[in-house]
Amino acid sequence: MQHDTRTACLKRLSRIEGQVRGLSRMVEDNRYCIDIVTQVAAVRAALKKVEEEVLRDHVAHCVEHAISSGDADQQRAKVSELIAVLGKLKG
Repeated sequence: MQHDTRTACLKRLSRIEGQVRGLSRMVEDNRYCIDIVTQVAAVRAALKKVEEEVLRDHVAHCVEHAISSGDADQQRAKVSELIAVLGKLKG
């Protein structure tokens, strides 16, 4: 992973960690269900952003490197890996 992407993802994940701790407090405090669900949705959206950044970095560097290497086995492996993970994300 590229340094800038890693730094941005770590920042996001730190914020998400705080959001999740806040969710725990909301549940402990018996807060209104809809408020909790709203915050869960916000955490999921934030995690989705991290996921997108990591995938974008992977394609821009790892997959691109495999393509430019000319190594057909490496190219097939990276594409198969990408298809497998994208299949998991759909569900």
